[in-house]
Amino acid sequence: QVQLVESGGGSVQSGGSLKLSCVASGENPTCMAWFRQAAGKEREWVGTKGRLGIAAYADSVNGRFTISRHIQKNTMWLQMDSLGPEDTAIYFCAAHSTLGRGCGSEAGTYVTWGQGTQVTVSS
Repeated sequence: QVQLVESGGGSVQSGGSLKLSCVASGENPTCMAWFRQAAGKEREWVGTKGRLGIAAYADSVNGRFTISRHIQKNTMWLQMDSLGPEDTAIYFCAAHSTLGRGCGSEAGTYVTWGQGTQVTVSS
């Protein structure tokens, strides 16, 4: 059973950067993803990275955010640059360990979720 713990959230001014971490314990997930949920809005996909594949990103963050993984350390990072107030949200790490399920953008693809970490960007 995979467990996920995020860290690295905080407050930053517009144009700044933050780096989030997600550590998986229990087993090495097949696919890991980042989602975010702003106050009063639905949870939205940020990006994914499979164990060996390239990363994929939502249009809203493409070119500003970068996902990386260290397989041996069971860790995934989300480097966020050029942050704006629209990026303010709780950021969640998600994962699954099922081969063939794919690394999609639907929240239902993932069976394990972290507790979330708050990112606040002030203008």
